[in-house]
This record gives sequence, C-alpha cells and structure tokens, in this order.
Amino acid sequence: MASMARDLLAQDSVDTTLQRITGSATELVEGCDAAGILVLHGTEGETLAPTHQMVIDSDQLQQRLGEGPCFDAARSSQGERVFRIEDLTDQRQRWPAYAPQAHALGIGSMMGFLLFTEDEDLGALNLYSRKTGAFRDVSETAGILLASHAAVAFSTARTHAQLQQAVATRHVIGEAMGIIMGSHRLTEEEAFNVLRRYSQANTIKLREVARRVCEQGTLQ
Repeated sequence: MASMARDLLAQDSVDTTLQRITGSATELVEGCDAAGILVLHGTEGETLAPTHQMVIDSDQLQQRLGEGPCFDAARSSQGERVFRIEDLTDQRQRWPAYAPQAHALGIGSMMGFLLFTEDEDLGALNLYSRKTGAFRDVSETAGILLASHAAVAFSTARTHAQLQQAVATRHVIGEAMGIIMGSHRLTEEEAFNVLRRYSQANTIKLREVARRVCEQGTLQ
C-alpha cells in the first residue's frame, strides 16, 4: 500500500492518476473484479478510469434511473461515506429499479468509498464483483486505505493540472497582448483592456480571445 501511494503521487497527469487508482483497486482489494470513479457535475455523472465495461454500464444505468449506490456515495460528504452491498438481489427495496437491472449486468456485490479531502468532495471510488458476498471486512479496510490515498493523489493531480492550465493561459494572453501592442502602439494595460472588452462584448472566454489573436494576428 505504501508503494502504491508513492506510485500515485508520481503519476504525471490526472488521467494516469485515476487509472492507477482503479487499477490498484483490482490488484489490492480482495474480491474486486472491476473499479471506476464516479464524479457528479450537478445531477450529471461522469465515469472516470473504468477498468471494465461493467462500470460504465452500471453508472449509465444509475444516471438513467436516477438512483443507485454509486450516486448516493458521490452525492454528499454528509451522506454514507462507505457502502458495502453483499448481494444486490437483497437491495430491491432501497433501489427498486437499479438493483435487479444491475444484477442482470452481472454485478453480484459492490463497495463504494467517497473520495474527499478537507476542502472538497471529489466523487466516489466504486468497486464491483461478479460474485455475491465477495467483499469481506479485509476488503473494506483495504478499500478505505486506497480511497484515502487516492483522494489526496486525485486532488494533488487536479491542482497540478489547474496550475498548468493557468500558466498556459497566462502565456497565451501575454503573447496576444504583445501582438496588439505592436500592431496598435498600445501599452500593456491598454492591450489587456482591448482583450477584456472584446471578451465581455462577445461572451467569449479571455483565453479563447487571446488564442484567436495569436493564431490570426488580429481580433477580426
């Protein structure tokens, strides 16, 4: 587990970090046949780094039906942070539409763990088995440890990606300002205001306006 934690932090992008998280789940958690991460954007779900088609099918089913354990786990830090379902056929009362259809997908049992840090909810790490009763206490303990490491690695990777994007945005805006300054004999402040006013007037993000200037040499 310590080696896995170091490996997660060593990944060079959000995508590879998430893939390593779900891959580690199938390697380290007893009974786990498939894994994926579900992130909610409002009421819409996004499946990240699924190891098998089963994960995608399950998340799409929950999205379509508006119910299911993965959506419950990802929805709020005030809710259930860990769920463990020994047998999906026993969950018809809780998820009357999802449970029988998920069983038809070949899912026997499930576990889910909220991925969170102190500052933000990130989603849920969801584990699947084709067998009923596949997950034991040791599986849940391993899943909790993995999820805690994964939340930190996920958050770190996402922050790094955001910083990279911010640097890239700053660079392209600076380049566009230079083009406008040279073309119209403007100061830095005046060139930036030209970009900003065009962005606001046309409801286009400032980065996109700057990119157009860099590509075309003009705002026209």
